[in-house]
Amino acid sequence: MRKTPTIPYLKGYDVKPSSTSVLGVVTFTDGTNDITPNQVQCEAYGYTYNQADGTCSTFRYNTNVVRSFSNESNKVQGANNRLETGTNNTLVIGENNTTKSRTRNNIIVGNKNEIANGVNNATVYGTLGEATADNSIVLGGNVATDLLGERQSIQVIYGTQTTNGTNTVSYLNNTTDKLLAVPENSVMYFHADVIAVRVGGTHATGNVGDYESWVERGVIINKSGTLSIERERDAIKSSGTTTNWQPTGIVSGTNFAMRVRGHTDMTVEWCSNITFTQIKTGVAL
Repeated sequence: MRKTPTIPYLKGYDVKPSSTSVLGVVTFTDGTNDITPNQVQCEAYGYTYNQADGTCSTFRYNTNVVRSFSNESNKVQGANNRLETGTNNTLVIGENNTTKSRTRNNIIVGNKNEIANGVNNATVYGTLGEATADNSIVLGGNVATDLLGERQSIQVIYGTQTTNGTNTVSYLNNTTDKLLAVPENSVMYFHADVIAVRVGGTHATGNVGDYESWVERGVIINKSGTLSIERERDAIKSSGTTTNWQPTGIVSGTNFAMRVRGHTDMTVEWCSNITFTQIKTGVAL
């Protein structure tokens, strides 16, 4: 940690910045104790708040590119690209693109694209594409005057393993509790190619290697923070005993989730390759 220059309390606030880590995370003080600021406190002092992990951060920049002290591995071609503190192993080709803090192993090709705080291994092409999920592929199809992410395609993978016949949530990148957020006042068509295969279990019927595939598709809409979904499913091909198996697209809070169901005493691996076609309206729906 390094101490920030002395900053006076803003009117109406009883906390202020006190120190900044080498990654740009800002710690506040109430005059006695160090505290982690909330979003209002963080942004009031001109810093960036990361909702994913509840941190407040700052960054250094020049007129062309913002760089972390440790980001020599980044490669940037083009003008007015901004790489915030903690960006590493990233390739940017184009103009006016942004990588937010604590991102790594990303690629941007185009202009006015953005990779959100803490997102890794993402690829963004086109104009005004916004990547908010690890391991995602985003195509922004906008003109310079559109909103960030107004029209875009997002491709992600959901996965999980089931060992019984109860409904189980399949997570983004098979990472517990990770789901794709649906932006407020946005509508998304989703198309999921789903495959499941039995890899074990003691159930007497069926065998390891039994499989089934489906297309699960529909539309999700976020109306001022409230999500709803309309969906349908087609079974494609199967082999062996797959009784009770099925995937279902659902909403969870402000996120999209894929719920899957296997069978008692069958160990089943699930993978969903999901493409979202998004319109972010910018108006209250």
